[in-house]
Amino acid sequence: MRTLIKNATIAHCDRIEKNMDLYIKNGKLEAMGKNLQNEADRVIDASGLYALPGLVDAHCHLRDPGFEYKEDIASGTRSAARGGFTSIACMPNTNPVADNTTVVRYILDKAQREGVVNVYPIGAVTKGLEGRELSEMGSMKEAGIVAVSDDGKPVVSSSVMKKALLYASQFNLPVISHCEDLDLAEGGSMNEGTTSTIMGLRGIPSSSEDIMVARELLLSEYLGLPIHIAHVSTAASVELIRQAKKRGVRVTAETCPHYFTLTEKACLGYNTNAKMNPPLRRQEDLEVVAEGLKDGTIDMIVTDHAPHHRDEKNVEFDSAPNGIVGFETALALSYTYLVETGVLTLQQLVQKLAANPSKMLHIDKGTLCCGKAADLILADFDSEYSVDVSSFVSKSQNSPFDGFRVKGKVMATMVNGQIVYEDTTPA
Repeated sequence: MRTLIKNATIAHCDRIEKNMDLYIKNGKLEAMGKNLQNEADRVIDASGLYALPGLVDAHCHLRDPGFEYKEDIASGTRSAARGGFTSIACMPNTNPVADNTTVVRYILDKAQREGVVNVYPIGAVTKGLEGRELSEMGSMKEAGIVAVSDDGKPVVSSSVMKKALLYASQFNLPVISHCEDLDLAEGGSMNEGTTSTIMGLRGIPSSSEDIMVARELLLSEYLGLPIHIAHVSTAASVELIRQAKKRGVRVTAETCPHYFTLTEKACLGYNTNAKMNPPLRRQEDLEVVAEGLKDGTIDMIVTDHAPHHRDEKNVEFDSAPNGIVGFETALALSYTYLVETGVLTLQQLVQKLAANPSKMLHIDKGTLCCGKAADLILADFDSEYSVDVSSFVSKSQNSPFDGFRVKGKVMATMVNGQIVYEDTTPA
């Protein structure tokens, strides 16, 4: 299949190129330039659209195996494609847990058969996510994992985390830490503060995140080994990471669109679609997270795509599971709340959503370069539209963003030169 994309504006992580053509052949990007005349089976007029590297999500949940009623690899990868993600790294809190080669191979085999984007499994740090015995990281690396994490749970024992950092380093595997002090969290269901008091709900203090972030930074500094901090949500965590980077600590960090777009007030009315972990914080935290993205303290934006069946969310707030779906809103929310407001340039956003996640995961994705796989998207950043959860490709619709007016609509997604999503709605 030979495809010629005409008249696009290409957004790289370091520059913008206008009125450019892209020629794709045999799954690879063969040429970029002006007025290309290569023979093609299909010509796409991308006038008014931006061509971006396929987005890379370093943190998502596909729920497969074990929770396929929420999401599976087929539906999850289609949802990712609709959101512009061409490569996704899925967390291991499945059933059974992805703490062994059998589950890792199951995920990769099913992704090969049924998936439409590149799927990279993340293995568990500890067996069963129980925080006690390290998993067989070496054999899982051979099977295809790109990182390890006990996401959804913290590694409570500092000794176990120290050993995990040492062991993972032998296989060049990033360790992704879910930072939460469970003793401080005390089973809370939202951020501790005025809003939780008004709602009569047990709150989770922001320090429950900060303390564990500080521990991971100290361990990383002591060992001289890298650590990646998941879903940063508090002002103090941002500052801890900022100061650690200044000292030369080998830390990278991520946040999610909900932590720079929503505050704890989204939970008012006991809206379980706004219940997540870490919880939505204060306006002050939101502003510092955005500043952390701007100054490079926070390296990347991830979705933490966490689908749940509607019946699971349609319960009392305390009983509802944590998490929201994120694939199909991440780009638009990031563009609307960061680029449109001047926090980031479009080039910087491409870096946060594509290049930096690829670098952290050690995968050769996230850029548009001739000779490499043609993983790219075409996006419309001029037209405003409303988020409609009923149109989601995901099996689940647990999103607090229904009805939000945003810019940044994915018009087409291409993986290895094949179009895996195309917007066919009337203009």
